[in-house]
Amino acid sequence: MSYATQMDAARQGVITAEMRTVALSEGLEAGVLRELVAKGQVVVPANKNHRSLQPAGIGRGLKTKINVNVGVSNDCCDVAQELAKVRRAVELKADAVMDLSCFGKTREFRRSLIEFSPLPVGTVPVYDAVGLYDKELTEISAREFLGVVEEHARDGVDFMTIHAGINRETAARFKKNPRLTNIVSRGGALLFAWMERTGRENPFYEYYEDLLAICAAYDVTISLGDACRSGSVADATDASQIQELIVLGELTRRAWERNVQVMIEGPGHMALNEIAANMLLEKKLCHGAPFYVLGPLVTDVAPGYDHITSAIGGAVAASHGADFLCFVTPAEHLRLPTLDDMKEGIIAARIAAHAADVAKGIPSARSWDDDMSRARRNLDWEAMFQTALDPEKARRYRSESQPGQQDTCTMCGKMCAVRNMNQALGG
Repeated sequence: MSYATQMDAARQGVITAEMRTVALSEGLEAGVLRELVAKGQVVVPANKNHRSLQPAGIGRGLKTKINVNVGVSNDCCDVAQELAKVRRAVELKADAVMDLSCFGKTREFRRSLIEFSPLPVGTVPVYDAVGLYDKELTEISAREFLGVVEEHARDGVDFMTIHAGINRETAARFKKNPRLTNIVSRGGALLFAWMERTGRENPFYEYYEDLLAICAAYDVTISLGDACRSGSVADATDASQIQELIVLGELTRRAWERNVQVMIEGPGHMALNEIAANMLLEKKLCHGAPFYVLGPLVTDVAPGYDHITSAIGGAVAASHGADFLCFVTPAEHLRLPTLDDMKEGIIAARIAAHAADVAKGIPSARSWDDDMSRARRNLDWEAMFQTALDPEKARRYRSESQPGQQDTCTMCGKMCAVRNMNQALGG
């Protein structure tokens, strides 16, 4: 039986090799996963040309996944350094990697990334268009924007952020409802400027059917971009964001009609008390499609620590239904992240994702915590290190401050509650 995409296969009753891999890794029956893919509630990004891929699933009932951003830019165009970041992301157990390249040897980097990466790879074609064509923004044609999408698809990109929801109607809504920080999405700002200067409709919206044909041909998952995501807590849940979300829900249905898999991207910066409602809105308006959140960052005042503000928001968002977290590093809003920044961001995002999975009742999540608790009860330091999310740091901290009693640590020594309870109970 032939099928065009993972969704097409699922709707025909076919359990693909990719679905079997995902089901096994999630501890889920393959038939249950197939039904979720058929409904659009789970996506398995798997471009037919990504040969090195180890498939992952994103969506309802699955472990919360995290994404890591890499890419070359005008100021930092070191392909080797960015590939080193990809290797580090794989080592640190990220679930996907996104290439945000916007200048220079973008295709060279993208092809090297796809050839190497076992993780699903995402891109933002509108970024690449500006550097690729070496033209003024307004001189790029609608067909040229779509040409970049096709090139990325042909190269093996598994999911693409497409800012199709910021059409002329959404742009008009934005202009009627002024913001503190305007549009902070790079892709959203580019397309808003293109529409304003040319007087034309967003090409990704106007030629959405052509876009879907490309995605169906290569089985590219569309990540419908949140051009109107909030860039400050003051702008969260405003008219522009909701207007765009309504459009994204309509585009989701149109994609599903063509058997194209869809994720929805969401905020942004957002006060803690607004996050749960936003998760519910997305799931309602976008028909249960997987939700990919960029944070949310719960305060605007912590540059240098935004991996923490993001992890707080990400944990709340995922516990209320978000499926995919974009990592944020300490360098957010300040500069391109280093390898060390990357690790901090990945660890923070993984903590947020895992905390949410415990709250959501993902069985493997709670058992991981229980394993650590047993190791602590037994004062089994080696087991604690092996169970830790970051074994390297745990070992280093222990080695830097050795206690007099090896079954304790230098915080409590002989007053260690665990040690004393074990002795009292004869353990």
